[in-house]
Amino acid sequence: MDAAEGTEQCPDGPQFPASSCLSMKNDGSMKVRHDLTREVTDSSATVEESDLPSSSCLSMKSDASMKVRHDFTKEAADRDQNDCSEATEPDGTVIFKSVAEHAQNILLSELKRFERMLFPHLSQSEDSSATGVKEQDNSVSEGALKITLHVLKKMSKKELANKLEKHIYGELDICQRKLRHKLKKFQYICEGVAQHGKQTLLDKVYTELYITEGAYGSVNNEHEVRQIETPSRRRATEDKPIKCEDIFKPLLAQDGFIRTVLTKGISGIGKTISVHKFNLEWAEGRVNQDIQILINLPFRELNLMKERRYTLTQILHHFLAEAKESGISDFGKYKTVLIFDGLDECRLPLDFDHNEPCSSVSEPAPVDVLLTNLIKGNLLPSAHIWMTSRPAAANRIPADLVHRVTEIRGFNNPQKEEYFRKKISDQNMASKVISHVKSTRSLYIMCHIPVFSFIAVTVLQGILEETERKTADEDGAGREMPRTLTQMYTHFVVCNSLIRTRKYSAGQVKIDEEMIVKLGKMAFEHLMKGNMIFYENELKEYNINIDDAAIYSGLFTQISGNDFGSHLERAFCFVHLSIQEYFAAMYIFYTFICFSQNLLGPCETTTVREAHSDVSSLLKSAVDKALQSKTNTSIFFFVSLSDSHRRRIRPH
Repeated sequence: MDAAEGTEQCPDGPQFPASSCLSMKNDGSMKVRHDLTREVTDSSATVEESDLPSSSCLSMKSDASMKVRHDFTKEAADRDQNDCSEATEPDGTVIFKSVAEHAQNILLSELKRFERMLFPHLSQSEDSSATGVKEQDNSVSEGALKITLHVLKKMSKKELANKLEKHIYGELDICQRKLRHKLKKFQYICEGVAQHGKQTLLDKVYTELYITEGAYGSVNNEHEVRQIETPSRRRATEDKPIKCEDIFKPLLAQDGFIRTVLTKGISGIGKTISVHKFNLEWAEGRVNQDIQILINLPFRELNLMKERRYTLTQILHHFLAEAKESGISDFGKYKTVLIFDGLDECRLPLDFDHNEPCSSVSEPAPVDVLLTNLIKGNLLPSAHIWMTSRPAAANRIPADLVHRVTEIRGFNNPQKEEYFRKKISDQNMASKVISHVKSTRSLYIMCHIPVFSFIAVTVLQGILEETERKTADEDGAGREMPRTLTQMYTHFVVCNSLIRTRKYSAGQVKIDEEMIVKLGKMAFEHLMKGNMIFYENELKEYNINIDDAAIYSGLFTQISGNDFGSHLERAFCFVHLSIQEYFAAMYIFYTFICFSQNLLGPCETTTVREAHSDVSSLLKSAVDKALQSKTNTSIFFFVSLSDSHRRRIRPH
């Protein structure tokens, strides 16, 4: 009987509104209450097919309700509808008991399927009955698989878990899933002193760097600070801008396979950050989805492997454990990109002329031999190779082996301002910082380098905040704003020393001068060797505690934490080459003033007979040394330090 018919047969009955509910407290309704309870219980086995509305109220428009409508009295219509919702609410315990049974059946069904995959010989007798098992929704199967893998790993059955995962997805899919998850760590960066629980999103501070395609060219032996000015003197028409994600794609009117790309850029210009951005955007599915495998092989980690022989497959598995876990050994059948960051940090000979040929990925050889044959194309000829380097080291790769050369120019003038305004939330203060930087040519030029822009923000923002506090307290003026590189770095050393002291020494304000001298000595001696990376054993040679070095992260920071292999040894570096040069200059000057020794003279133990105030002999030695150096190590700091050599770095 439909609703219309029911109305005709009960013309004198009460006219209920459509939203009326059947009250369980109504005596007239009690005789049907048991039917409703049974209906809920019976339907719980198939919860998704239940016809009950979410309000648990019996609708007067429902066919099922019409047969009991004649039992209602006028009193039922006037009752509080809250009584209805309370009385007719389904029993949660009953429902979830049914849900648990249903979920258990699904999981058992999936477990049987997984068992047949892993142990087909044990389940042959069940094949006939298994054919009738209903195939689950993809999301349900995915959930069951995650539970199974988690339990297997908890049971120390990792190999069995990997085998099951490979059977479900295939080796490439497994590898990509794990690799994408790992590479997403690059969405966060840490500038300066690391603070527990505080990370910065890369996209929040990242400003797109200016990358151009160019010719291989000759090596520029000018100091890198002077090289910053070179791009500004070029005509815009000479540049071919290229996005980082497009470095392997032919430009218009180009064809052919671009296998090896070399990206040059001075220290701190953003080469490593560009590599991280490339990895992150691939991992998030934004660019280059035709690339199937990405393997990062930083030269700083390859240095630690030079004493042993490896196969190329072992090397690739070392830096991409996910490939080994998923069973990938033939990298040639996938579109693979190998990224070698930091050619200037490489301590391997890279002897392209004399290393023996090697064309087998399973043939053990020294790491240097594997690298030269990989770059030559004797190994994995279908793989793309991307190398980054400072200009002075770029010529270590023969020009005929490089198919494209790009250069990172760092920030142009609008991007400098963009960076400052991203970093400083107080836009009025940001304007003051920008105004000061623009007023000093040397500082404005250096801000092409992202790392120097960070240093400038740290120092200048700190001074302005201190000035505002002292003005508010009527405690006099703050510190003078730095106008030279040496002044900027001196403030930076003080700032980081105080941050380190406040953070790790319970608020006691005291600069660790002994630590600064140790860092200065190491900076100088390794600068003379051309080293910018320092390993644990090298720090111990200078009696530098590893933990102290790690927490001095604003100046001297650990860099192996974000790398890719199984770390054989921790690696450290100064946050920028010019910081290392500053520490080296400070140590040379300290030794000259305090111990009357000229470390840049013909003999390091030569005693200076002139008065301490006469630094002309030291400056002459510095100039001579700079002229002899291939990289023309900077003497800017010597000149500035000589003007105020009696001053000692102390907190203001």
